[in-house]
Amino acid sequence: MTIAFAILVALIFAGLGTAKVLALPQARELATHSGFSATAYRGIGALELAGAAGVLTGLAFPLLGGLAGAGLLLLLAGALITHLRNQHTLQQLAPAVVCALLVIGYLVVLL
Repeated sequence: MTIAFAILVALIFAGLGTAKVLALPQARELATHSGFSATAYRGIGALELAGAAGVLTGLAFPLLGGLAGAGLLLLLAGALITHLRNQHTLQQLAPAVVCALLVIGYLVVLL
């Protein structure tokens, strides 16, 4: 079960992080809409990529996976705060909530 959660979380955050780091059009639009510069959004993407790598590394070193999961939760807390501050719709907020629940599930299974 831990392996499945780790792979799922890593795939999601690798995809999200890559889109931000590469500044794909949709990522640039989301950055602007949320009040971030492209550079700041790329930084968030790099943190997401590091979190994805940490979660996968956690398969061999569980402590590192737990720390990576905690870091991803902090990023998601920031995302939720940003969505709420910008008065985004529930539909815009939902992906961050779902990702947070997946990371929490990963951490629970890991522990």
